[in-house]
Amino acid sequence: MTFTAWRRVGASLLVTAVGAAGLVAAAPDKVATTGEGGRGGGLVTTWGAADDIAGGSLSDVTVRNVLRTSVGGKDLRIRISNANGDQPLVSDSVYVGRQAGGATVVAGSSRRLTFSGSTTVTIPPGAMAISDPLPGVVPALTSLTVSLHVVGTTGVITAHNRAMQHSYKSTSGDHAADESSTAYQTESSAWYFLNAAIVQATRDVATVATLGDSITSSVGTTIDTNRRWPDILAARYARLPEPARLAISNEGISGNRVLGGVAKAGSAGASALARLDKDVLTKPGVRTVLVLEGINDIYAGATTEQLLAGYRQLIARVRASGRCIVGGTLTPMGSSFVYTPEKEAIRQAVNTFIRTSGEFDGVADFDAATRDPADPSRLAAAYDGGDGLHPNDAGNQAMGDAPNLDSLRCD
Repeated sequence: MTFTAWRRVGASLLVTAVGAAGLVAAAPDKVATTGEGGRGGGLVTTWGAADDIAGGSLSDVTVRNVLRTSVGGKDLRIRISNANGDQPLVSDSVYVGRQAGGATVVAGSSRRLTFSGSTTVTIPPGAMAISDPLPGVVPALTSLTVSLHVVGTTGVITAHNRAMQHSYKSTSGDHAADESSTAYQTESSAWYFLNAAIVQATRDVATVATLGDSITSSVGTTIDTNRRWPDILAARYARLPEPARLAISNEGISGNRVLGGVAKAGSAGASALARLDKDVLTKPGVRTVLVLEGINDIYAGATTEQLLAGYRQLIARVRASGRCIVGGTLTPMGSSFVYTPEKEAIRQAVNTFIRTSGEFDGVADFDAATRDPADPSRLAAAYDGGDGLHPNDAGNQAMGDAPNLDSLRCD
């Protein structure tokens, strides 16, 4: 794949921090405080999720989320989101630790976060807060727990549904500092209030944001195993020498569309066009956007022309921010509920545009990586998660292996 050379312009927006000294034993001299020649050495998003809405409310409980870093770095910061809330979110206790398994934290690894020097944070509706940095180094591909005690009763809950990762809700009270799992009696499949994990990176490291729907959220993979295709991509980068690594921030929402949608409980989130700035462009260190989205638009009745117009707006806005945008071809849907001959014709036309128009800065051919050679409208049988639409673990492996690593650097 080739690129037009688009360089990032300006500093990343809306950042602050939580760091993790004591989370791991790692040599501080592995991490540069500043990059060479103005490149790298800045804040990058090592993990991210897109904001949606969970049903119900929470009252005087602690939620324990589990995330997995992509690249390593120092001075970990956590971004907490009340972006979709309708009243202030108040927490008086937020802790980060290393996951031992399930809701259990590695003994002695738990660290308290502060926000502008305070252990209590109040986040207005529609806003986010970033913690102060915790000194220390967190390595790549490390599972962390982020535990947050909710003071009082929430209104609308900002969350990421269908995370393919269990989080945990406690019995009543503040259990954020607890390293045992005893108080955490309820499993959930959503990440609560957790929007990003940010680190000070080594030189030349930046973030690739994967903007998509349930196929990017990787519905159909085995829960708690980090088999999403963005996880596979992150693991490939982690095996490279430090200057060649990139972080991955997964900005998929199940059911999401390029053109339509609103954020509400049980919904598929606001459209990609509506959430691009909040979910992608304000994430620290994002240099490249990899978009894989459009099947839900086709299912909802979008025409080829309407979908291409949406892509062109994404392209224009990403480039105007000084970043690159890579188009992912739409994966096969031939044996799924989405399929009709007419809708398949639209998918093929869209993929032809992505591959040949030259309007994207590069192409990740997920369709070619997952289709059945005997019937290209269908997923290969070995990659079908069971509904003809969502790739399984093996299919996500093939997707994560598809992009050329050098082509996503946006150099």
